[in-house]
Amino acid sequence: MQSWSLPAVPDLPPVPETLELYDTPSGTTAATASRGGIASLYVCGITPYDATHLGHANTYVHFDLLVRYWRACGLDVQYVQNVTDIDDPLLERATATRVDWRQLAESQVQLFREDMEALRVIPPTHYLGAVEMIPAVVEDVERLVEVGVAYPVSADAEGAGTPDYYFDIAAAQQHAEWRLGSVGGYDRPTMEELFPQRGGDPQRPGKRDPLDPLLWRAARAGEPQWPGGELGPGRPGWHIECSVIARRHLPAPFTVQGGGSDLRFPHHEFSAAHATAADGVPLAERYMHTGMVGLQGEKMSKSRGNLVLVSGLRERGVDPQVIRTLILSHHWRADWDYTESELQQAQQRLAGWKQALTHTPENHDGAGSPEDLQYALMSALGNNLNAPAALGALDMWASGHLAAATSVTRARDVVLALLGLDLAER
Repeated sequence: MQSWSLPAVPDLPPVPETLELYDTPSGTTAATASRGGIASLYVCGITPYDATHLGHANTYVHFDLLVRYWRACGLDVQYVQNVTDIDDPLLERATATRVDWRQLAESQVQLFREDMEALRVIPPTHYLGAVEMIPAVVEDVERLVEVGVAYPVSADAEGAGTPDYYFDIAAAQQHAEWRLGSVGGYDRPTMEELFPQRGGDPQRPGKRDPLDPLLWRAARAGEPQWPGGELGPGRPGWHIECSVIARRHLPAPFTVQGGGSDLRFPHHEFSAAHATAADGVPLAERYMHTGMVGLQGEKMSKSRGNLVLVSGLRERGVDPQVIRTLILSHHWRADWDYTESELQQAQQRLAGWKQALTHTPENHDGAGSPEDLQYALMSALGNNLNAPAALGALDMWASGHLAAATSVTRARDVVLALLGLDLAER
């Protein structure tokens, strides 16, 4: 699947990595180091049945900061993102709107690409749809059946026909590297409450545990289907796609698994479980979950319909850099509410930085070495990717506290490379 164009990212003098990040499973903030000069990241992508809202943008802009930080440390960044281009919500929306599910998916993926380009998000190294990975999904589900952590459940009441396949939580917990709750950090009652809200089917007859997730759904009349080898024709469950994609395109374990906090369970919990059960190696070293964006006190979501769309703001004439500034004014872990007043504050703040750039002298002395502004921004980002602190450092620069050592060209390059904001753009 095609991603989107790479924005301008100036090269900076490399600074040693000193990154500390909060990890959901452990509940601690600790040093996060690359291995052999390689930093690897998987961020779960969209299910393309509706346009990019601010909740999506919040996640992808903040992980874009992580990519930018790593690049500024001189690391080789391996970044993978998926698109869930076959799933129940997509099919349901296609049916409701009488649009072919493939056309709906492609139109929304294209709009997502345009939004990411507008927000200057660096594209992933690999951008992959679930559909194109179905042969690999079949291979892994067959492997899980073979090692005894997947089992068939009859797809109809009479027990005839091709079965669905489910992941066996109890069997998988015999693997030392995964236990139920070890990724999401929730207790069993909380998981039982969340599971049906987030695509699970705890009441499905024939399951060994109500929380066992679907791996492969047998073909049903009127639904898209693909060859499933020994599994029979059908389509993949949700969590298996990310496990399959990550294991084939990133080292094991990779550095950071990222996504919104609503993916802690069941999605990241079971993606990790599938991977560990398949090869005995943990999926990721660290799990980062971004906060939820709300509107008038309620989480912004497609199901509620209370969306502030990035494309809608752009159509209103809002500068995408203002949207990015608004997002970066909040810490990646924080839940926050969108308001028009905050959007206006972001616009004024960005205008102030641009004005400061026009008063910055051109000075080529020390052009090959990091300067105060770069150190200040990287220090903030190295401390748990603290974007609000980085913007605070930019405020200090604009007020003159860091200007003496920074030329106009270097200031523009540093801010563009690390924060994705072009202060010279008019």
